[in-house]
Amino acid sequence: MAYLKAVSEKAEKNEFTPEELEVLRQQASLQIAFFQHERLIHLIVTMTFALMTMITLAGICITGYLPLTALMVLLLVLLVPYIRHYYILENGTQTLYRYFDSLEKQRTPEKAGTFSQRPKKG
Repeated sequence: MAYLKAVSEKAEKNEFTPEELEVLRQQASLQIAFFQHERLIHLIVTMTFALMTMITLAGICITGYLPLTALMVLLLVLLVPYIRHYYILENGTQTLYRYFDSLEKQRTPEKAGTFSQRPKKG
């Protein structure tokens, strides 16, 4: 993230050529796509573990079978780091969005909006 901070500061000060900014925007866009994919996968895994934990808890409550408690503890031990990792991914994605927005502000007028506009249907 130190690299991201340094590049963002340089972008804010207009220290890049338009060509360099275009390359940085493309790299940021690609990194955002990677983060979004990673975030989706971890959301699926986290929700699966949360569901399995709730089903195990319901099984303990309904059947009273106490050895299921060990399974629930194991699931909780895995669930907490998954939630933390998802939180870190979400914050990283938001940081990349802000970085991309700071690069977008530096766009030349003739190229402005090419990433943000949808193609016209017609």
